[in-house]
Amino acid sequence: MSYTREDILRIAKEENVRFIRLQFTDLLGTIKNVEIPVSQLPKALDNKMMFDGSSIEGYVRIEESDMYLYPDLDTFMIFPWVSEDRVARLICDIYMPDGTPFAGDPRGILKRALKVAEEMGYTSMNVGPEPEFFLFKTDEKGNPTMELNDQGGYFDLAPTDLGENCRRDIVLTLEEMGFEIEASHHEVAPGQHEIDFKYANAIKAADQIQTFKLVVKTIARQHGLIATFMPKPLFGVNGSGMHCNQSLFKGSENAFVDEKDELGLSDTARHYMAGILKHARAFAAITNPTVNSYKRLVPGYEAPCYVAWSASNRSPMIRIPASRGLSTRIEVRNPDPAANPYLTLAVLLKAGLDGIKRELSLPAPIDRNIYVMSEEERIEEGIPSLPANLKEAINEMVRSEVISEALGEHALTHFYELKEIEWDMYRTQVHQWERDQYITMY
Repeated sequence: MSYTREDILRIAKEENVRFIRLQFTDLLGTIKNVEIPVSQLPKALDNKMMFDGSSIEGYVRIEESDMYLYPDLDTFMIFPWVSEDRVARLICDIYMPDGTPFAGDPRGILKRALKVAEEMGYTSMNVGPEPEFFLFKTDEKGNPTMELNDQGGYFDLAPTDLGENCRRDIVLTLEEMGFEIEASHHEVAPGQHEIDFKYANAIKAADQIQTFKLVVKTIARQHGLIATFMPKPLFGVNGSGMHCNQSLFKGSENAFVDEKDELGLSDTARHYMAGILKHARAFAAITNPTVNSYKRLVPGYEAPCYVAWSASNRSPMIRIPASRGLSTRIEVRNPDPAANPYLTLAVLLKAGLDGIKRELSLPAPIDRNIYVMSEEERIEEGIPSLPANLKEAINEMVRSEVISEALGEHALTHFYELKEIEWDMYRTQVHQWERDQYITMY
């Protein structure tokens, strides 16, 4: 929905909005906000609200900390779960004091990638995300436990799926906030859920992912639960993914469509997929950004750890859903919900555009179950694996010219530094598994 400055001021007054959250996202994908009383709303709408960027992960040093929040008026939304002293939000872009966009703003990075697509003739990148999450019970102090809310499985119903009421309230809240929900269901693992919403252009889709996470966590708390988008919270069951369905459009035409092709895919779609596959190992640090992400990307739990594609099975990294015509799309299955959605869509787009620019050849599809193939068979078929851990992934990232360019020097440098620290903290920690395995053996 489009809003003008006057619309927002009027609605805020009519709906008794008392506070405005000026939201933005840090480099790690965490939602941040500056909350202001409604009396400061005109100032915010004039792009005059300043904040300290040195306090935000991956932003700037203390000696260059002043930054400005530029609200995107179309993101104005009133939170429905606050009935008194109502709260609204505006998602903001980050600008420097001289009026130039901040190079490390994840939303700005995605906008830069979309500008490149536009220069190549593509008017929009449409994205349909599928984020999954787990629901855990909390203790008497409200802290998370490892006790699941249910023992349900794929598409189970109540009473087996005890998360059904919580999931239903999440859906109702999302719909009240303007989401078009396509499906919601229990996922494969106990306590795991998925809610799918309608595709949108890339910026709106990334904004929606961030809003979705906020709503899920808020409503779960109201049910005495904690929702987590951690990729692999439990050993021995499936982890959570965030499959990204995507297509490029030229005006009203889907550039991925060719009805004369055997699979209905255009050369553009094939080159785009070839680019995704070519750069998959390099962008894994962005799409799978935590130490824990690589506990999900292992064989046996339906996670796509092999760099391949298919129109007929789900073991490769890219799947071609059956829908055709305007709904023709590719589904990239390796991203997880811990990923920063703005950076994720930026690197996927730039990888695909590189495939189009260079007219990269798409390898043959892999229509066998890759999970049951031996290593020798995978080598013979030319199927690489995604990185095995975060350290391997960040090293691949900095070696890639395409992914480095997509992120820009500021974000690349700071993201690498943050992830080096994360890996080193993990690497030097003594874990419970080691104590269980070795303390009596040696």
